[in-house]
Amino acid sequence: MYHKKITSFLIISLLFLCIQIQAQKTAVIGFYNVENLYDTEKDSIADDSEFLPTGAYQWTLERYHHKLKYLSFAISEMGKEHGGVVVLGVCEVENERVMNDLVAQEALKPFKYKVAHHDSPDRRGVDVAFIYQSERFERIAFQHFELKIPEKPEFKTRDQLLLVGVLDQADTLYFIAGHWPSKRGGEARSNPLRMAAAKLTRSIVDSLLNVNPNAKIIVMGDFNDNPNAKSITVGLGAKGKVNEVTPLDLFNPMWKMYRDGFGSYVFRGNREMIDQIIVSYALLRPRPNSYKFISAHVFSPNFLITKSGSYQGYPFRSYGGGSYLGGYSDHFPVYIILQKK
Repeated sequence: MYHKKITSFLIISLLFLCIQIQAQKTAVIGFYNVENLYDTEKDSIADDSEFLPTGAYQWTLERYHHKLKYLSFAISEMGKEHGGVVVLGVCEVENERVMNDLVAQEALKPFKYKVAHHDSPDRRGVDVAFIYQSERFERIAFQHFELKIPEKPEFKTRDQLLLVGVLDQADTLYFIAGHWPSKRGGEARSNPLRMAAAKLTRSIVDSLLNVNPNAKIIVMGDFNDNPNAKSITVGLGAKGKVNEVTPLDLFNPMWKMYRDGFGSYVFRGNREMIDQIIVSYALLRPRPNSYKFISAHVFSPNFLITKSGSYQGYPFRSYGGGSYLGGYSDHFPVYIILQKK
């Protein structure tokens, strides 16, 4: 009788544990600057001459397929213990073709990714895009926003994208992805461009919150600025401390990570957190049975790190100093974890 009671207790305990595990579901959301993912064909509009077989980088089909294989493996490893990345924003991709080639790689086939892409007016021909697990995320809207600067009518850059969909038939999520203007020409000279990009992003956020104050918004991108920059703290209005976030604010979990010495990019030996994922108030204090922000991470496993040479400790990149290195990207991916109880 005693042994039967012990056995019954263990069975009940195991069943209870299984119920608890099933009651907690996670979703990984990421962003990755993939460093110049071009095809090998001449673009009729954009200047992609460097990334042709006869161009400065001698960008051959062999190198193209090598990069696709490497990137797909890296993406497949992100959040693997949580079922992989459900939605991934990417930047520095030439067109929809390279995105389709990427998700068709063997490493990514099990995730059944679909692509959301729009051609930007960027002079180099690089765009922003999304991939998403079609069995977990149902796309319901997709829109692009061009950054226009009245005093610089000739200025062209990447469009910002808005992807709306339902995650796991439960939560409607709004994803905004961007690749803000670089610091080419100097930080002071380029600051107004990034501030303009930040204000465009903020206007998209505000339009969503005006319709639904409880909108679950995730802003992601390569902002070419660190979390403490004015473009992030003032232009976008992202705060680094949870207790300071009000219902109309954004929370930037990368702020503390940057302060603690983490980074997604290395410039002249200094770690920078220019790739960021930022969330709205509704993901911090969700309603019952809905997804909540849990944590943020830089994905930097050993295989993504350069082991030797002048770039030792940097992300293992495709090119460095004009030479082909055969790596993944000059950025580490970043991701956040959402959890539903």
